[in-house]
Amino acid sequence: MDRAALFDVDGTLVDSNALHVVAWWEGLRQGGHHVPTHAVHRAIGLPGEKLLEHLLGPDRDRSEDERLSAAHDTLYGTWFERLQAFDGAADLLRTLAGSGWKVVLVTSAKDRELEALRAAVDADDAISATATADDVEEGKPAPDPIEHALSLVGVAPERAVLVGDSVWDMKAARHAGVVCVGLLCGGIPRTDLKDAGAAAVYDDATDLLDHLGTGPFATVGQASTGGQPSGRSSG
Repeated sequence: MDRAALFDVDGTLVDSNALHVVAWWEGLRQGGHHVPTHAVHRAIGLPGEKLLEHLLGPDRDRSEDERLSAAHDTLYGTWFERLQAFDGAADLLRTLAGSGWKVVLVTSAKDRELEALRAAVDADDAISATATADDVEEGKPAPDPIEHALSLVGVAPERAVLVGDSVWDMKAARHAGVVCVGLLCGGIPRTDLKDAGAAAVYDDATDLLDHLGTGPFATVGQASTGGQPSGRSSG
């Protein structure tokens, strides 16, 4: 039976969250909104419209949304060529793909951003499909992106694991009936990820890779096929 390994990208595979924070903070400042960076950080992972609603509220002047998003996109785009994947990110994707998992990227990034992120990860040979916020009516934390990702590879929710760094990832996976794994490299505390539904939390891609044989990937993999990914020896 096919299995799906679903991955958020920003803050999970690529060290980009802080750049998003600065880009949104400055874009909001240019629009006359003074939002603390810690609040912006916790909103990262939401699609642009939902992020603005989370930070500015539903009663904001929505006519500003496009300009604020464009300011973020322009500022963030200046870093495209300098984006760096976390250590172990490409190895993790290739290990899972080599063990029979369908690797799917599930991201709120737009097309140009996704192209830059994929270039940073440099593991296209391991990726079966990508699902973006533009593909669905509702982005994270709604289940729509997860359900769309599963439809792309024909895998049922109980045979999938989502890996992400934000509470929005955890909530989206939980709403879709998918086991979720949290990574701390995006800067969100372990307790927040667990409270949002993470079945397990690891430091980063390398830590998850070293524990593939004992965590949710082993459980889902064993239930699906009778086998499990062996991970990488930590010794």
